[in-house]
Formats: sequence, C-alpha cells, structure tokens
Amino acid sequence: MSTSDTPKAIDTTLIVFLMIVAAAALTWVVPPGSFDTVALEVPGAGTRDVVVPGSYERLDARSPQGIGAVLRAPIRGLVEAADVVGFVLLVGGAFAVLQATGAVERALRSLVRAAERSPLLEAAIIPTFMALFSLGGAVFGMAEETIPFVLIFVPLARSLGYDAIVGVAIPFVGSQAGFAAAFLNPFTVGVAQGIAEVPLFSGIGLRIVLWGVTTAIAIAFVVRYARRIRTAPDPGAARTPPDAAPVGPANRTGPVLLTFTAGIGLLVYGVLRHGWYIEEIAALFVGVGIAVGVVGRLGPGRIAREFMEGARDLVATAVIIGLARGILVVLEDGMIVDTLLQAMAGVLDGVGSVGAAQGMFAVQTVLNVFVPSGSGQAALTMPLMAPLADLTGLTRQVAVLAFQMGDGFTNLIIPTNPVLMGAISLAGVSWTRWARWMVPLQLILFALGLAALAIAVTGGF
Repeated sequence: MSTSDTPKAIDTTLIVFLMIVAAAALTWVVPPGSFDTVALEVPGAGTRDVVVPGSYERLDARSPQGIGAVLRAPIRGLVEAADVVGFVLLVGGAFAVLQATGAVERALRSLVRAAERSPLLEAAIIPTFMALFSLGGAVFGMAEETIPFVLIFVPLARSLGYDAIVGVAIPFVGSQAGFAAAFLNPFTVGVAQGIAEVPLFSGIGLRIVLWGVTTAIAIAFVVRYARRIRTAPDPGAARTPPDAAPVGPANRTGPVLLTFTAGIGLLVYGVLRHGWYIEEIAALFVGVGIAVGVVGRLGPGRIAREFMEGARDLVATAVIIGLARGILVVLEDGMIVDTLLQAMAGVLDGVGSVGAAQGMFAVQTVLNVFVPSGSGQAALTMPLMAPLADLTGLTRQVAVLAFQMGDGFTNLIIPTNPVLMGAISLAGVSWTRWARWMVPLQLILFALGLAALAIAVTGGF
C-alpha cells in the first residue's frame, strides 16, 4: 500500500468503527428477544440451526453494550472471523510468490500490448472477466475467493488507464452479481430451498434468466464507468504499465501460469464436488504458492520470504475484516438480531401477494446488514418466510427468490460484509468512495428485484 493510499485505509477503518458504536447504541433502545431453534438436516448442506416460527419471546434481561463492549469488539471480531482473516493472509502470501515469479506482470504486459493493438480485445476484457466471475458466484458461491484476484486486476485496470475501483469491480462486482442471482449456489439457494422444503435447485429456468440480466446490468455499469474514467481520468488512473517489474526467468512464464490455472481448476472441482470451503481453499492456495515458486525457480528461501512479505502486506486488510465482524458481535451480544427480524416480518401482514413478495425482499435486504452470511441468513429467516409465504398465497419458491436477492444485492455495499471490506482495503479504496460509486447500481438492482418478484408471482413461479 502506498503512502498516498493510507488516508483511504484510515477512512474505511473509521467508518467500520463508527458502525460498531452505532450497533452498541441500538442495543440500548431495541428490546432483546429470541426465537427457539432446532437442528435441521439440509440436503447437500449439512445440519443448520433454524428458528421455530411463532416462538419469538421478549427477554426480561437486557444486555446493552457499552464502551467496554465497543472496545472489545475488534478483538472479538478478529476471533469470530479468524477463518476469513487467516484465509486472506495465507492467500496473500501465495499470490506474493506468484507475483515474484514475474509471470503475472509479463502476462499483464502482453495483454495490455495486445489491447493497444486491438480495440475489440480491450473492449472485451471487462465483460469477459466479469462474466466468468459471475458464473463462479452463481455456480459455487464465489465470495472470499475473489479477494486475492484484486491483486491481479487492480494493476491490470490501471495499466489500461482505469482506476482501482474498476480493478476491484471486475472480480468482486462480477462474482456478487452471480451470487445474488445464483442458480446453483449451494450456500444460498441450496440451503434456502432445503429449509423451505422445495426440490433442490428447482426453478432453475427463471434463475438463469435473472442471472443473465443481473450480470449484464453489472457489466454495463462497470463498463460505462470505465469509459468515463478513460475520458476524464481520476488521479492515478492514467494508463501505466503493471506496477512491478518481472523478476523471474522469462522462459518460466508459461509453466507458472499453467500451474496457477490448474490450481484454480482444482479449486472449482473441490468446491463443486467435495464441498470445499475456507479451510480447504486456503490449504490449496498454500500448495499453489509453493508449486508456482518451484516451477518459477525461486528457491526455498525466496519462496518463504515472498510468502511472508505477501501476508504482511495484507495485515491491514485482515484487521478491517475483523472490525466488520465486530459489528455483528455487538448486535448478537445485545440479543437484538431476533427482535429486528420479528419486527421486519410483522410488516408483511395484509399487503397482498405481490406486495408480500416484495416486502420479503425488502426485509431480507435490510436484515443482510446485520446477518451478511448467506447460509446464516437462510437459517435465520427461511423458517419464518416459508410459512409466511403459505399464509399470503405465495409459493415457497418465491420466498427463496426474495431471500437470495435480498441477501445478495446489498453485499456489494454494506460495510458488515467482510469480503467487500477486505477487497476495497486491499485496493486502497475507501468505503465512502466505493459506496458513492455503488449507490446507483444498488437502486437499479433493487428495482430489478421488485420487478422480478412481481413477474414471478403473477407467472405462478
């Protein structure tokens, strides 16, 4: 991270800390409450603790969170998010080894030179990569896996004359567009449909159409911004070569990139076939880092040094992720998450079928600020939304659709999403700058969600 980027990182840290303070303030005014939970076996996703509809009770013992809780929230957030924090540090180390081989820089320079010769190729770079990341989000729930790709796409974006926002948007906005409109994501659609007791991955036709529309909107939004940046560039957005000079043997570029690509292929296979998650994926990247270092002829000592340097560079990003998780720690300790859910669900009574579906979407959207985990939100809300759909004349399939869009779209902007905070911190983009850029897309996606639910309800989905 450059010296000029430091204020941006501080700005993001301050925003997240203020969110912790705001969460603590809520615990003083929102009464505590809780639902009973039961263990439910979800096909293909294991056991989930789900709430029992109608079991909400106010709690007599309040648990307002004071200054001590606010000050403890960062360390507790780091502990709660230890798997994601460790993942980021280890993957950052692996990517540093990859970068030390010089293969990435050579590939980027070749791509930039080719784009300079072919306007068609340059125009295809953003849509092609965003579509690929979107497919990853739609098929296997690509989320945390996008963070290390920021290390590749920010230099690529800058070398093409764009800025860091474009570099983050290609992997992150692409994957989250697919995540929100997923048709095979086992962590959202799979869990929600299992809890709602509808056939696993049913309704795939409409979801594929929704995925295509959502991905096209996201790509168009980023491409439009990228073109505007090229016309009136931001400071630091001028066309520049990739940051680091290639240092490894030039004749090892192909084998190194082939080794890395094989690792990504193994990642996709492991997630889809064996249900790999953070622990297995982190282990894979450590192995890939060692493998590319060996293939790139860096030597054991150099591999170790580069790995530690890469992990060290991501410490600030890891702290941001822990801070973001600290917001939820405060809300959970204040015992108000279930109260917020109960209040939101009560808003949906007597509004008609289309209104109920759109209301579910709005409720899930708001609740995602407090429960940004897709599978976690499914376990918390679907036991309530599924029977509510029955009462309001909706199909449970519609309730699942409302959940996945409400859970997914706002992942692009909420500061409680550790993936977002990690990605923008890594790129040196402040959350306030990112949020200003993201608001128009959020409005478009929210309108899309409302329209999609109206079509689904009237079409008997």
